[in-house]
Amino acid sequence: MTRLADRTAVVTGAAQGIGAATAHRLAAEGAAVAVVDLAEDRARAVADEIVATGGRAVGIGCDVTDPDAVTAMTTRVVEAYGGLHVLVNNAGITRDNLLFKMPLPEWEAVLTTNLTSMFLCCRAAQEHMVAARYGRIVNLSSRSALGNRGQVNYAAAKAGVQGLTATLAIELGPFGVTVNAVAPGYVATAMTAATAERVGATPEAHQKWAAEHTPLRRVAQPSEIASVIAFLASDDASYVTGQTLYVNGGAR
Repeated sequence: MTRLADRTAVVTGAAQGIGAATAHRLAAEGAAVAVVDLAEDRARAVADEIVATGGRAVGIGCDVTDPDAVTAMTTRVVEAYGGLHVLVNNAGITRDNLLFKMPLPEWEAVLTTNLTSMFLCCRAAQEHMVAARYGRIVNLSSRSALGNRGQVNYAAAKAGVQGLTATLAIELGPFGVTVNAVAPGYVATAMTAATAERVGATPEAHQKWAAEHTPLRRVAQPSEIASVIAFLASDDASYVTGQTLYVNGGAR
């Protein structure tokens, strides 16, 4: 499948989990992929994996909460590949705690990394997309946007992602740029493993519990989220914009 031939994509938080799976999927569909992560060595490792399988990729270290770093990263990608067509905002962290125990720095860290970084990356990318009158932006939200005990900061940020997405779809639509969000449920990643440890469970036990509360009776794999992102990044989704698609195995 070459739905993304001649496209250039940026994927943030791409050194592991959903981000790495998405980078691999977009490359497999023909895109040149900038694998962006705070940890440059790990970003390069994922890029090397893509290149080893015949894809095009470069690993870039970038603090996506730093406006100057985001601008420099975007410029580097455009200069290397001649354009920027797809942006996948995936970078995120958790700092879980109940409200009465959550210090302000943990609130601010999650809002800045999970929401402000998307604003910065979208702002940098839209300059090139608007000029080309073409673009695909996919933002990672979460089922936690509907509320999740112990994640007031994360839930607020992910709900904000949905508002950001809907608004940018309105603003950028006239220029041929679509903006959508994907809201995964439970996905087997390092982040959910850390959540399991927070509540005193093993990742295996926590996944088993989550599966029992999901109609499909299993948790998702990163590649399953990546396939939805790839659809929204392609021209198959050319008339889909401003939407948040929940990918959660039917959980309510």
